[in-house]
This record gives sequence, structure tokens and C-alpha cells, in this order.
Amino acid sequence: MTTEFDYDLFVIGAGSGGVRAARMAASKGKKVAVAEERYLGGTCVNVGCVPKKLFVYASQFPELFHASAGFGWTVPQQPTLDWATLRDNKTAEIERLNGIYNNLIDNSGADLFDGRATVAGANLVSVNGKTYKARTILVATGGWPYIPEFPGSEHALSSNEMFFLDKLPNKAVVVGGGYIAVEFAGILNGLGVETHLVYRGPKLLKSFDVEMGDKIMQGMVDKGVNIHLNTEVNQITKTDEQLSVILNNGSDLEAGLVLYATGRQANTAGLGLETTNVVMRDNGSIQVDKYFATAEPSIYALGDVIDRVQLTPVAIQEAMVLVDHLFGDSSATIDYRDIPTAVFCQPEFGTVGLSEEQAREEYKDIAIYLSDFKPMLQTLGGGTERITMKLVVDEESDIVLGCHMVGEHAAEIIQGMGIALKAGATKAHFDATVGIHPSAAEEFVTMREKTR
Repeated sequence: MTTEFDYDLFVIGAGSGGVRAARMAASKGKKVAVAEERYLGGTCVNVGCVPKKLFVYASQFPELFHASAGFGWTVPQQPTLDWATLRDNKTAEIERLNGIYNNLIDNSGADLFDGRATVAGANLVSVNGKTYKARTILVATGGWPYIPEFPGSEHALSSNEMFFLDKLPNKAVVVGGGYIAVEFAGILNGLGVETHLVYRGPKLLKSFDVEMGDKIMQGMVDKGVNIHLNTEVNQITKTDEQLSVILNNGSDLEAGLVLYATGRQANTAGLGLETTNVVMRDNGSIQVDKYFATAEPSIYALGDVIDRVQLTPVAIQEAMVLVDHLFGDSSATIDYRDIPTAVFCQPEFGTVGLSEEQAREEYKDIAIYLSDFKPMLQTLGGGTERITMKLVVDEESDIVLGCHMVGEHAAEIIQGMGIALKAGATKAHFDATVGIHPSAAEEFVTMREKTR
């Protein structure tokens, strides 16, 4: 580094992508700084994937208690939830992870600034009243929940606040049809809250395979979630103890809590990017090229803020590609095809590759293999949950284009299917694979009869 710059790389945002980029650059001997205004680890660690999964686990215990009776267990009394214990134990775990991220940054040799950083020019970053000159600036500020403005919108909560509630309501309304909405609807319902999910569209999880979305919705209804499709909220009014949610069909729902899970937007407001040549879309996300470069040569961006694929492992992979581009030999690449993902709704959903609808648009002849069955736990447990598995296959090449699952352990099983799809596995490869018995996963290698 020359004396012209204070830092080779200044990272704004200490989420998964930003921290990975900072650590990798520092390991290459570069002078690196990281600034974070809220919490180390970003959305995923603090108000996203990690605490959400902990709450999902908590919400599944009532069904497990119920199922245990069929296996000979006696629960001596009606189980009760102490919300404060769950909430505070979750917070303690997140604080532990915050400490780990702090140590990762310190041990890498990067400087960590606790404060809001803004871009003051093409090579300038201001934080805590001081401006630093950086050869390269990386914007990794993530996303932020979006709540539209309407009468009474100030009474609605976002997913951020859901992790720190003083108490659970008796009744809740969740607005939205994407993964955050269906996940929180399942969590609240499992924790004993009367839950109503309101969505303006005709289908939940519209960006995924339609048949799988239908299975998820039916599973949610079977578990007790009240779903209102083709419905919008006109107004929220507040009374002494309750909120009244007035719907466009003339009815209203009384609730103690209204969660708006209507999407997330890039967290770029007030960042100072207008002082540069960086180009932003109407939703605030930053336009970048394949190497995550913006229109300003010294500024790069990655992760949720570029609104490409909003997944934590993707941001981490993007960070590795970027650092290799800046300080390596530019041999690293990222392939956005066949990225496995999961929605921790209840029932759980895991998916990789093309949906049936996408495959029919891209390929001439498609074969669908489908299996729907009651999981072994429910044979004695007495529950209603089922498992649905689906393979989408190109008839001409026999290559498996998509693999989808609704039901218990879907995320764990689909992770392995992701490797198979990345390797270009054919249906013949699936058929030649010996299943693990008895398991749900073996169904993926024993589906012989084409459904359609």
C-alpha cells in the first residue's frame, strides 16, 4: 500500500459478505477496515436466518409433544411456553455469535469501526467524525424490511421487531405471501398464537414451484393457520388493547400484533452514494457487473444490496470472488444456477433447480416424478403432516433439472440434491443410487413411475 491511501479496502457493513471479504483481503496482507453501525453478522445472524430458525425449533415442540403419546410417552401436564425465556435465550446466543464475528475481524488484522459509515467521494469514507481515504470501497450494507405507507401503517411491525417482543399476542395478523411471511405465520401458530395470513395474491410463495406452493399452503391450513388470499389491508386502527385490521373485502380482524412481511429493499438510503457515479435502481439496489464493480471504478458492492440472489451463502461466495478479483488472479467465479435454498415454513420446503413451470418454458419435453406419503413419525404420532417430493427431468437428456421437497428435514435433504444437480446428475444416476432405508430421502432414488 502506498501512503496515498489509509486503506486498501474499506468495507461498509459487517454482515456475512462484508466480513468474509474483509478477512480474505486482510489475509492477503492488505490494509482493511470494516464499519458497522448496528450489529456484527448482519441481518442473518441478528434478525434473520439464525434467530428465525431457533424460533422455528421452538414452535415445533407442541407437535412433538403430541406425537410422543403414540410412542408411549406421557406428558404429565399441558406444556406451556415461557416466551421471555425463549426470547432471552435466543438473544444470548446471538450475542455469542456477535462476539465470534468480532474476534474473526480482530484476528484477521482488519480495523473495526463501530459507527455509521458513509461514502464521501469516490475514495472517501466518513465514520465517527473522521474521513479515510481508501483505494477500494466495498458496500455490503444488506437490505431492510419494507412496509408500504397506508392509513395506520405505523402500527405494523417488521420482521426486525418480531425477535424482541415484550410478550406474545393471543392473535396475530401476518401480511405477505413470501418466505418471511409464511415462516413467521408458522412460528406464531406453533407458539400458540391464533394466526391469520393475509396476502393480496392468489398463491403463496409465487416464485417457487406452483405445486409445491399448494402443498405448503394446505399443510399450513392443516396445522391451523388461517389464510386469506386475494385480500389486502386497507387500514389498521388502534384501540386500547387491540389493533383492528380492516380488509378490502369489508371484513376486519382484531389482533394484538400485525406483522408486515412485504419484502425487503436495499439498505442504501443516506449512504452518500450520490456523491459518486454509482448507479442505483428505483428500489435502491446497486447495479454491478460480474466482478461486483459499480460505475464508480473504486466502489464495489455485493450481497443483498445488489438485489441479485438474497441468500447469506451467496453473499459469502460473492465476497470470495470479489477478493480474488481485486487481490488475486481473478480465477474465482460464481454460478447462480442451481442454488439450493429452503423456506423454513411449516411444513418445511427445500428446493434446487428449475420449477416445473420454468422447465416447461425452457425445454421441449419434461417428465415429472412425484411422491407423496405420510412420514414415519406420523404413523404412530397421529399428526397430519405429509411429505411431497418432486423431480423435474429433461426427457431428451435425462438430466434432472429440478428437485423439490415439502416436509420434515427438507432443507437437510435438498442440500445433498444440490450437489447432484451441480454435477449434472441424470435420472438414471438417481435410479442407480441405493437408498438409505428407512428414510424419507430414499424416495428421491426410488421414484420409477413418471407422474406426467
